[in-house]
This record gives sequence, structure tokens and C-alpha cells, in this order.
Amino acid sequence: MTDPLDPGSDVGLYVHWPYCARICPYCDFNVVRDRGRTEEQAGLVEAILTDLRAQRDLTGPRRLASIFFGGGTPSLMAPDAVARIVAAARDLFPPAGDIEITLEANPTDAEAGRFAALADAGINRLSMGVQALDDAALRFLGRDHSAAEALRAVDLARRAFDRLSIDLIYARPDQTPEDWAAELTAALALGFEHVSPYQLTIEPTTAFGRAFARGTLTPPDEDRAASLYETTQDVLSAAGFEAYEVSNHARGPAARSSHNLHVWSGGDYLGLGPGAHGRLTLDGVRTATVAHRRIADYVAGVSGLTPWCERDAQTPVDAAEERLLLALRTTEGAPVALLSPLGLSAERAPVADLIGDGFLMLKAERLIATERGRPVLDGVLKALLT
Repeated sequence: MTDPLDPGSDVGLYVHWPYCARICPYCDFNVVRDRGRTEEQAGLVEAILTDLRAQRDLTGPRRLASIFFGGGTPSLMAPDAVARIVAAARDLFPPAGDIEITLEANPTDAEAGRFAALADAGINRLSMGVQALDDAALRFLGRDHSAAEALRAVDLARRAFDRLSIDLIYARPDQTPEDWAAELTAALALGFEHVSPYQLTIEPTTAFGRAFARGTLTPPDEDRAASLYETTQDVLSAAGFEAYEVSNHARGPAARSSHNLHVWSGGDYLGLGPGAHGRLTLDGVRTATVAHRRIADYVAGVSGLTPWCERDAQTPVDAAEERLLLALRTTEGAPVALLSPLGLSAERAPVADLIGDGFLMLKAERLIATERGRPVLDGVLKALLT
């Protein structure tokens, strides 16, 4: 029987724009400062377009599932560059109908002034990196905008886009569940259809990681972090949002990100831009790709038709494990058929034990993380795959 959640042969498109006005202290993405790079950015746009055409030659005819502009800060892109990439993608991979085209944006006054032009360029869903609605918290997070700027940007975004998502960071030092509940409630009042609340993660290579190592930054302890997570679920659920993925909540199925669902369900997607990851089925083999991280290396590689620093054919075990890791983060879960390539069975340990203990459940031939399992999913996956 065909899996109703199987993404089929359609291909998504992820475009990585690595430029930021400021590097946030918690960020470990592949980013650089934006200033004084106009000529380099123009060259990168041409390289992305060349890369897109070259990957179309590899994949052959496919339908376009979705486009996602991430970064970095793609709202710093020239709208005409966005329009060129969208038009080229539609031409090379004609979609069957309307598709989701998302762009991540920072809510500064300068970038908000581009929202109408970005909508004209083909963007139909805006993901806004507000991160906090408190000025002290925004300064701590190294953000370039104030809470007042964020509110002005949201107002402009509502005029340009029907679909809006907001990113928020919680589990900040000294944050209480009561403070977070109030902040989250205020964010929901702005009218977003989609909310992505992320617990602050301290990565060793970031400014926050170095501060943590020095002992000058103390994140919430495990109990406080768990309480903040529970507050997140309670507030969003009461407001009519479903946690369709561990860190993504939507006001009904139509508000879910179709691009993210395509990726989480194992769909093919092209990664374009410096450091971008992709997953492609080439000659019947699931293939993981990673583009050169340095901008100059990526541009040079594209001109020589070698944009990737890594191109690895996944074994059936690797592909099944990756899909299981992603799918268990969603409310739909993973097809039970993915267990077989991993030497697992729902009738034997460790899967049977995790089901018996209430961390996983079986429903309609799918393995799904329960409400008890989702908060400790990393531990569940470790038990499952080791």
C-alpha cells in the first residue's frame, strides 16, 4: 500500500544565503558579516543559478515541491535576486500547482521595507526571526532589532503575506515559566499561523559557548528547562496550535510548513549556496550532498561543476536511520517499514520496550513518539538506534 505521507519524486529546494548584519552569539550556522560584500553577493547569486541548472541535469525532470530561503539572513537579499532564483526553479522543475515559497526574515525596519518587494518576487510565506519581545532579552541574544521594531515589522508583514511564522527563543538565563507564558501569549496575539519556539542551545563554537566555558553564562537547569517546555506546550495548545513537530506548532494542518514536512518525510531536496545540505536520489541511490562552506570555494566549485565538498551515497541502513530520526519528531511518526533495514522490529526490544514504557506507540502502521516520549526524544532515539 502506498504511504499517504510519502513525498514521492517531487523535489524541494533549499537556498542558503550566508550574510548577516550581525553574528548572533548563539549562532553556529555558516554565516558571515554582510558589510562591503556587494560584488561578492552578485557573484554568489549567479553561482546559485548555475548550481541549480547543474543539479537539474543530474536529477532529470522532477516537479518542484517547495522553496525555502534560509541563512544567514535572506531578507538581506536583493528582491530581484530572489525573483530570479524563484523563476529559474519554476522553469527547471515545473510544479503541479501552487507551492509554498518561504523566506526567513529579520524584523528590522530596513528589512521590513523590502517585504512588499519580496512578495512580488514570489515569496508567499515569511518566517520572522523575532526571537524575543523584550528589549533586554534581545540585547542578550545579540539581535539587531528592538521589540518596537519587531511589532512594526509584523504589521508590514501582515500587509504583504497571508502566511506568517514566528521564531522565538526560550530557556534564557533567569527566565521563569510565568515570564515565558506572558511573552508567548503576547506573540500569539500578533496573529501568526505558525510558531517555532526553540530552547536556547549552547554550542561550544559560539560566543555563548565560550561564555559558558568561562562560567559567565548559566543556562536554566534541567528542571527549569523542562518546566519551560511544558509551559510552551500548554500555552500553544490552549491557543489552538498543534505541535506537529517537536519545535514547530501550527494553527491547523493548512498552517504547517509543507517544505519542512517534505524534508522530514524523506523527500528529495536540492541544497544551494555555501554549506547547504541536500538529499537527492541519483541513479536510484539516496545521496547526501554538502556544498563548500566558504563562499569563494563554493563559487569556484560551481564554475568547475563541483559545488559539493561531500557527495555520499547512503546505504539502505543510513537512509532508513536518517528518515526515522526526522520522522519521529513529527506527530505522523515513521512508517514501521523503516525498522526492517535497521534490524529492528516492533515485537522485540528495544522498540517493544519503548512502546511498553509509553514512549512510543504504533498506529496505522506508523511508529509515533507519544506525549511522554517527545520531551525526551533524544534519549528515545539513542535507545532505539544504539
